[in-house]
Amino acid sequence: MTNPEALAGEPGTERLEQAVRTAEQALIEYEIAVETFRVEVENFSRLHQQRLGPMYARLDELDALIAEAVAARTGAPEDVLRAQEARALVQPIPGVEELLGGWMDADGLFPEATAMLTGQPVRPPQRVRPSDAARRAYRELIRKAHPDLARDDADRARREEFVVRVNAAYAAGDEDQLGELAAEWAAGPLPPQRRPSRAEELYERLEWLARRKDMLTSVAAELEGSAIGSLVKMAQDDPDGLLAQIGDGLVAQIAEREAHLATLTG
Repeated sequence: MTNPEALAGEPGTERLEQAVRTAEQALIEYEIAVETFRVEVENFSRLHQQRLGPMYARLDELDALIAEAVAARTGAPEDVLRAQEARALVQPIPGVEELLGGWMDADGLFPEATAMLTGQPVRPPQRVRPSDAARRAYRELIRKAHPDLARDDADRARREEFVVRVNAAYAAGDEDQLGELAAEWAAGPLPPQRRPSRAEELYERLEWLARRKDMLTSVAAELEGSAIGSLVKMAQDDPDGLLAQIGDGLVAQIAEREAHLATLTG
């Protein structure tokens, strides 16, 4: 194996430097893909809860009412027990709000508490997938400002702080904010020119990039393996349409259960 120290003073390290640049760009594109998918999974999860949560709650209530109607008709011990269990699932847990000091109630964390713990805005996103314009602006900004392009610690710190704001604006689907961030970056100091690197530093850089890619691969696998991630991946062309489709299915289930309850109580 070639000794990197021996290469440091030899011509030809330009090829190694080019390999590092290529790996950096590939990693940035991969990180953009993982982050955009993470945003869609997170938005889908929040919108799923916001829009469909009441429908699931209504289904649970109807299941309890149906079980209670059946128990009232038959009087069978197993039907009575089933009705009690169904009712227990929808019954609020007493004293939760008082116990947790206004952070949550029987339905879960309040939006303000969730926002405080996760750093997300209280207001949920409007869509699972931000607009095409927001996606284009986000990708362009990340390609320019990614911390992996930093040439020194000060530049990396500046880029990391900037990318945090870019990610937040993209997650909110805020095109105006992304436009302001693009103008801010364009007006900022230009990154310094790449200085010739020693081969040992370039090899170390390649190893770091490989470790970073492995970490992102684990994150992507975890996202794709989650229940929400699987749904989003199934509907890559239109995740918002999938959310509406699930809602339509729940509406149909609610109508079916209400009709069944009417036959039991009518």
